[in-house]
Amino acid sequence: MTYVIAQPCVDLKDLACVEECPVDCIYEGKRMLYIHPDECVDCGACEPVCPVEAIFYEDDTPEEWKDYYQANVDFFDDLGSPGGAAKTGPIDKDHPLIAALPPQEHDE
Repeated sequence: MTYVIAQPCVDLKDLACVEECPVDCIYEGKRMLYIHPDECVDCGACEPVCPVEAIFYEDDTPEEWKDYYQANVDFFDDLGSPGGAAKTGPIDKDHPLIAALPPQEHDE
């Protein structure tokens, strides 16, 4: 099991979760953040600091955002397991599900 970042993160990327993650498994894509399923240790440190409540335990992801689990997994298909987001920096791509979304508006 792992944590999942869902739709509320799209076009926001607050990064509070990145700072809180003890294993550096939250990677920055073009429009949202992604949790590496093999690097996540299920500690849950990221979930309470997300200002838009976009992070869910895999089994607790709301039905409307269930596809985001696979989007988080598939994002790493060509990257493999880099061993930490700090090593890669921002990645200039998104999963097709996210790339196809219209721009998301957020109250800031």
